[in-house]
Amino acid sequence: MAETVSYEGIKSDSDLIAWSRGYCQRVRSEYGVSVRFDLVDWEVSHRAKRRAAAVKRPKLDDAVVGERYDWSSIDGSDGRPLRCTVSLTRDAFSTFDRDTWEMTLRHELIHVEQYQRDGTTDHSRAFRERADRLAADVHCPVFTDPKYVLSCGACGGLVARRYQDCKLVEQRQQYRSDCCGASLKLG
Repeated sequence: MAETVSYEGIKSDSDLIAWSRGYCQRVRSEYGVSVRFDLVDWEVSHRAKRRAAAVKRPKLDDAVVGERYDWSSIDGSDGRPLRCTVSLTRDAFSTFDRDTWEMTLRHELIHVEQYQRDGTTDHSRAFRERADRLAADVHCPVFTDPKYVLSCGACGGLVARRYQDCKLVEQRQQYRSDCCGASLKLG
């Protein structure tokens, strides 16, 4: 499905959705991403300050990434995955260049693909491997500056960005990085 507007011509929320959906459909074809777009809703957020985009989905307690979810186990289900919503952040789109926005969309497609297959999604090893194949970052770029940045005390890798004080910031000495198992450094 071709976009109805050029990237440079995106002005309205409906333009942003149409262009982004069209781009994602091309990615599905080019990269073999297994996503059913008939089960995906789209929206634009004007309030989000921390995320460039997100996949909103129901939480399924028994879902595990890497294990195909039995969608027919849900009462009233016809065996298809439940709908999810890709929420695009207008401020992120306005801040990013085209390559960064496209990478953000590929990142979100991985979440949709995992959700539709497994009933949940995360940034685990399987996500990182898929992101590598789709030339997508595991963490989307920020478009506003966080108040706190936590990094690995050993390798300096990013662990978390926080926009307000929280347990992770206040009690960071009790946590370890996933990458090296080292203490967290506030910077």
